[in-house]
Amino acid sequence: MMAQNLDWFVKARFGLFVHYGLYSLLERGEWVMNRERLSHEEMRALAKQFNPVNFDADRICDLAARCGMRYVTLTTMHHDGFRLYDTALSDFNSMHYAKRDLVQEFVTAARKQGLRVSLYHSLNNWTDQPDAVAALESKDAYDEFIAKTFARLKELVTRFNPMDILWYDGWWPFHANGWQSEKMNAMIREIQPQILFNGRNALPGDFGTPEGHMSAPTPWRPWEGCMTFNDHWGYHRGDNHWKTPDEVVSMLGAAAASCGNLLLNIGPRGDGSIPEPSVEILERVGRWLERNGEAVRDTDLFTWGLTERKTPSSEWSHQGTFTASFTRKGKNLYHLVRYWPGPRLVVAGWNTQVEQVTLLHSGQPVKFTQQGDKVVVYDLPEAAPDPVCTVLKFVCRDEPQLYLTGGMRVAQSAHPPYDPCPSDIQH
Repeated sequence: MMAQNLDWFVKARFGLFVHYGLYSLLERGEWVMNRERLSHEEMRALAKQFNPVNFDADRICDLAARCGMRYVTLTTMHHDGFRLYDTALSDFNSMHYAKRDLVQEFVTAARKQGLRVSLYHSLNNWTDQPDAVAALESKDAYDEFIAKTFARLKELVTRFNPMDILWYDGWWPFHANGWQSEKMNAMIREIQPQILFNGRNALPGDFGTPEGHMSAPTPWRPWEGCMTFNDHWGYHRGDNHWKTPDEVVSMLGAAAASCGNLLLNIGPRGDGSIPEPSVEILERVGRWLERNGEAVRDTDLFTWGLTERKTPSSEWSHQGTFTASFTRKGKNLYHLVRYWPGPRLVVAGWNTQVEQVTLLHSGQPVKFTQQGDKVVVYDLPEAAPDPVCTVLKFVCRDEPQLYLTGGMRVAQSAHPPYDPCPSDIQH
């Protein structure tokens, strides 16, 4: 089996997740069939109303490219079993009901924009029979269920060849042996040798997918943090808890510090249109990246831990967040100042001499003094110069590290940086 090329993925930094399906019409999230025990008959009746008149793959992929994203992930089939592509295995699909292969439209649009293509596909399927529950209860049902799952995946990767990532999901109720995951991956790599897998068919996969948080795997390996724009993946009419531009930038900073990616989700409405706040906020983040992308692109690993010192070491700042205060690239340190302190800013714990400090978005040098491991930046503007998140670039004599620990001086003996045992912070 060929070694996988993960270099593009590790450097991608920012991707777009699109959750769209039959559930979008109900405007109550992507798990609505399960949560409300909707019958197959109710879902079939709903499918007759499926009309993605405003699903514009070109617009979606253009938005992703303009906003600095490098890849896109689309839900080809969520757990409800409704496919967004033409399939010979079921008439429960967008081609049958709307005469459109939305996945093909999406793949074509992504390639046109130079974006990498990732296709999400659920292993679970609440519509096709026998389903996973029956597969738990009967050997015959299990054999048929697994055979249909393999057939579905084989058709998908044959129809959309090449693609860059197969994004598994919905692996309840089996472990890897139940899903026959080794055999599954081997079958798919025989068709597409270059493809990457995530870790959601109960094998580790080529990269990790922490969901709802931006924490790199330990020990480190390639990863993407999967985050929603609000609190739902599929469109929910009552969810207006949109993340602000500075919150998205903070997540990008967390990805950059730990050499991972932010996979940020939008949930189109039932007609396929994108909620306006998603577009507006993404465009603001895209403009921020034009000004400050150096702080998050091609960065070096720069992480810290509660219970053990990391190398290279980093710290958090009361001007930033725990996971996104600083990023590093070679001898440059970038401070993402989410909470602007006014004319004076202090960063302590340096291992090296700082030679220059600039406002990254403008390149303008700013005044600073250094005494020992403490740098004071002064005569800064009263208000934050960047409307989303100001970045200070520190040019250093050596590769920078920051280390302060929990006391007022660094102990000479071996010690944990902060809490010496696991705490409630983890739970």
